[in-house]
Amino acid sequence: MLRRDPRKPLAILRHVGLLCATGPQRWRFQHSCAEEHSNCARHPLWTGPVSSAEGTRQSPINIQWRDSVYDPQLAPLRVSYDAASCRYLWNTGYFFQVEFDDSCEDSGISGGPLGNHYRLKQFHFHWGATDEWGSEHAVDGHTYPAELHLVHWNSTKYENYKKASVGETGLAVIGVFLKLGAHHQALQKLVDVLPEVRHKDTQVAMGPFDPSCLLPACRDYWTYPGSLTTPPLAESVTWIVQKTPVEVSPSQLSTFRTLLFSGRGEEEEAMVNNYRPLQPLRDRKLRSSFRLDQTKMRS
Repeated sequence: MLRRDPRKPLAILRHVGLLCATGPQRWRFQHSCAEEHSNCARHPLWTGPVSSAEGTRQSPINIQWRDSVYDPQLAPLRVSYDAASCRYLWNTGYFFQVEFDDSCEDSGISGGPLGNHYRLKQFHFHWGATDEWGSEHAVDGHTYPAELHLVHWNSTKYENYKKASVGETGLAVIGVFLKLGAHHQALQKLVDVLPEVRHKDTQVAMGPFDPSCLLPACRDYWTYPGSLTTPPLAESVTWIVQKTPVEVSPSQLSTFRTLLFSGRGEEEEAMVNNYRPLQPLRDRKLRSSFRLDQTKMRS
């Protein structure tokens, strides 16, 4: 893991509202936030109004061991995904995203810090221009080259994802760090179709895919109350960040960077550095499901 270089510029980005909304909105890099100035409230890519940018529970954060408290009451997270509910992969103009049918309870998570079942809606990745940075969360100031987010919504409390995405305890997001290492066989199924969605707003059908294959074998995690890392930055998320990263090959990660922020017929802009700068923890409690052992962290 290497420290994120905050000086690298982000190109003009184009995104689509909520994590799976439909209306296009324009993003532009305005300023850099170094780790020592990571309390920037606004999203650095967003030029329009953002309702929750001035909130006190923003994400991502720098996960520091000194802030982490072991909670023996945290149960293991129960993950059960229905591979048949996978529908398609598309280029949102900000990252590539895999969508799932969330009309029934068959696919989702429970346990851990959650009070009830949350349905899987989609997953996506954030990555950098190089292998030295790209993850949204950091651990003791260090970042990974990419981060996976599996997004779930509280189907007990809300009638649909849209309402849950801006509601209290509406979402649960599993974060998984990616590090360079061995070829990831399951990830390759996604990598193989990325050339078909190189441009913004293109999509490709996906056959059965169980995203639990992207999770690490060790399910130890940190959890804290936070926000979406894209507009509207709603403070609706229970974050569940996995302690152990998964390995992917350099060539697999390089294929992520062949995608474009731009649509067909537009000037090509490489899809890189699509992460939000770190936000302050403030007075939030950062809990861990495991006893702290710093010597095992930087593996």
